[in-house]
Amino acid sequence: MIIKDTENIPYEYTSKYNGVKKQIYIGTKDGSNEIVMRYFSLEPGGKTPYHSHNFPHLVKIEKGKGVVIDKDGSEHEIEVGKVVYINDDEVHGFKNVGDEPFELICIVPDRGEK
Repeated sequence: MIIKDTENIPYEYTSKYNGVKKQIYIGTKDGSNEIVMRYFSLEPGGKTPYHSHNFPHLVKIEKGKGVVIDKDGSEHEIEVGKVVYINDDEVHGFKNVGDEPFELICIVPDRGEK
């Protein structure tokens, strides 16, 4: 069993994301060989690339307001209390449309974090 305090998990920044930082809550370094739990924080105006990949996502909104962009380019408002499922190879993106951080939990299979 692994128990962590999320406040002690460092954030990672990547050049692939504009105004986005993430934490790996649970992953392979913890012995999880099948699933990874990640936490993303998008600054006001921050967004992820509009992209697809060969694995699904489970997403739960934790703070703020944002949109998820679907395969047709339509934007769907999402906020605290909403969950999103993104299937394998489904084009998508997230962006913060509010004045505070937009934060979400994202669970993917291990191959999604490699």
